[in-house]
Amino acid sequence: MVGAAALPITRKIFSSFLDYGYPFAKTVGILLTSYLVLTLSTAHILPFTSTSVFSMLLIIFGAGILLWRRSKVSRKINSTQIAMIIFEEMLFFVSLIFWTYVRGQEPSIRGLEKFMDYGFINTALNAQYFPPADMWLAGHSINYYFFGHVVGAVLTKLSGIASSQTYNLILATIFALGITTTFSLTFNLLYHTFGKRLWNAIGGGILGTFIVNFGGNLHTIYAFTTGYQNEEPIPFWKIMSGFNPEKYWYPNATRFIPFTIHEFPMYSYVVADLHGHVFDIPFVLLTMALIIVFVVNIIQKNSSEAKLFDFLSIDKKKLPSTTKIINFINLKTNYFVFAIGIGFMLAVHYMTNAFDAGVYLLLAGFVLWHFLGFSKTIILSLVMVAAFLLFSLPFSLHFTPFASGIGVNCAPTFLTNLKTLGPFLFEAGNCQLSPFWMILILWGFFWFNGLFLTYIVLTKSSLIDKKVLPLFQLVTIMFALSTLLIFFPEALYLKDIYPSHFRANTMFKLGYQAFMMMGIGSAFAFVALKRIISKLPFFVISYLFGFVILFFFIAIYPIFATRSYYGRLNKTPTLDGTTWINTVYPEYLEIISYLESSTAKGTIILEAQGDSYTDFNVVSSYSGRATVAGWWVHQWLWRGSSDVVGKLIPEIEAMYQSQSLPETKRLLNKYRVEYVIIGTNERQKYKELNEKKFEALGQAVFRSNNGIGIIYKIPLDSN
Repeated sequence: MVGAAALPITRKIFSSFLDYGYPFAKTVGILLTSYLVLTLSTAHILPFTSTSVFSMLLIIFGAGILLWRRSKVSRKINSTQIAMIIFEEMLFFVSLIFWTYVRGQEPSIRGLEKFMDYGFINTALNAQYFPPADMWLAGHSINYYFFGHVVGAVLTKLSGIASSQTYNLILATIFALGITTTFSLTFNLLYHTFGKRLWNAIGGGILGTFIVNFGGNLHTIYAFTTGYQNEEPIPFWKIMSGFNPEKYWYPNATRFIPFTIHEFPMYSYVVADLHGHVFDIPFVLLTMALIIVFVVNIIQKNSSEAKLFDFLSIDKKKLPSTTKIINFINLKTNYFVFAIGIGFMLAVHYMTNAFDAGVYLLLAGFVLWHFLGFSKTIILSLVMVAAFLLFSLPFSLHFTPFASGIGVNCAPTFLTNLKTLGPFLFEAGNCQLSPFWMILILWGFFWFNGLFLTYIVLTKSSLIDKKVLPLFQLVTIMFALSTLLIFFPEALYLKDIYPSHFRANTMFKLGYQAFMMMGIGSAFAFVALKRIISKLPFFVISYLFGFVILFFFIAIYPIFATRSYYGRLNKTPTLDGTTWINTVYPEYLEIISYLESSTAKGTIILEAQGDSYTDFNVVSSYSGRATVAGWWVHQWLWRGSSDVVGKLIPEIEAMYQSQSLPETKRLLNKYRVEYVIIGTNERQKYKELNEKKFEALGQAVFRSNNGIGIIYKIPLDSN
């Protein structure tokens, strides 16, 4: 339904794609609906309700129909296009069912950072207006990149299904969108490169889909070794011993370089944390597709009009015909439409996973610079930035960035003595450089493809049809930018709160996008270089031989990952992510159910405050009701100070353990606590828990069947 609503808009945007960008319709529909809901709700124009969401869908559909009727897009569709669209819809459905089944083997919303992601979705669902409340800091709104979680809440409202199930369905949906949009993007890139050779494009689309969504890196070579301690990698050639799959621990592929993170989509799908970088997967694929459309439509098809004349120097004696002038003006208009569209996508990336905004600003800028020159790039970049600032306002007005500066890795002594210079930080002791052999393990497969392609583009461009050379150049730019992103953390990092892992997030977020761009580029290189085998036989055969060997290592990663996390996939699947609580903390499941059914959505509760990555604060996460303070380190990161939660901890302890009724009453009123939760975590953490005072201050409105869980309702003073 969402895809159908956005299909007229998508068909207009992707009119040059053979499939009209059909798989992107779902992404566009989800994106526009969620953005309109966020904007209107933040402005207090429209509350966040199911009715509002469906209304936005109708508006999008109506706008799309109007745009389509007024456009000159052909309404004809041939049998090949119909076949492609049917194939892509089937691919989406099969992918959705497949990953729902995989995730259904272990659907628990527990471990790693699932409490955080699930809590954000639930607190968004509870919000009447945005920004959503922070479930782990009562009285404050979320200070994190939460747009993806709003998208999750929108999908939940559309479906009418409980969030305990949609959490897992959202992951499967992102997986299915990743599969289908990667296929469409890679297929159309190759289709425009090779024209009627449809099977080459289809094969390349399937290959690109696999690499981006299933592929790993060359770290799987360690399945042929005796293994190593997590923090002390040993060169694989020193411990080769035959195939030892039981010695291979799949997360090590994302933590190979000590004190860093270098994840990729398959790992994200497996561990199932709905973080911003996961929500952003369909959106960054949409941005890449828009850039391909720009190259295909504006550069490739309109290059003759682009060179008619320059606005700054018109030869009045040789003015072109009226028709050509109109075409030229339309071309210039397309430039600005493209810049505004990319600016909107940059805003979406910033609100979802901030690093991605910078990455795709660079990609768009490099593409513009290469094809249009410096002066036009400056103008259009200013348009992009202006559009970004405008479209991100609903989010940025209520958000405080928590990166405190740009650190310089391994700064020399004279700079560490200086400490700071503008936004740059020179921190003594912060020096981590990645051994090059480790970098090759992570990125060797992609660089292998990129180097072969770059060699052809730079030295053998005469072998490439000039009409499609811009597409080869575009992919080469993607490889070059990705390499820049990989080496960026060797020199600079965005400063956060983690001392020994100071460049981990920078490497993680930049490397994630490099993986996706080079995954698409590798599929393109494989198909493109096959096309010139008759002209450079030894060169291409050598490449194909190396590709097969390296591809084997990245292709076996999903087998290790899924089996390690989910077992042999032979269990009856279930979608409910809350069932584990009934085994471990049955009283909390009953407490959460009571809060959801019997309390207002903006109610503030008190539960035991705990450390990050623990089972503490499960009630606030699952119910979406804000507690006084939750996971400490996460709030420290989001707010920039450990005191944000640190200063609240003694007061939370006092509310549970103090013998003074007036003091307890004062603190409960201070934080507007209406319900005090007592369960396993509270009884274990607060050894001097004083339950009797809550009976004096309020009344027990709920007791769990096992007798461990109690909810006390506390009447608040009117002031």
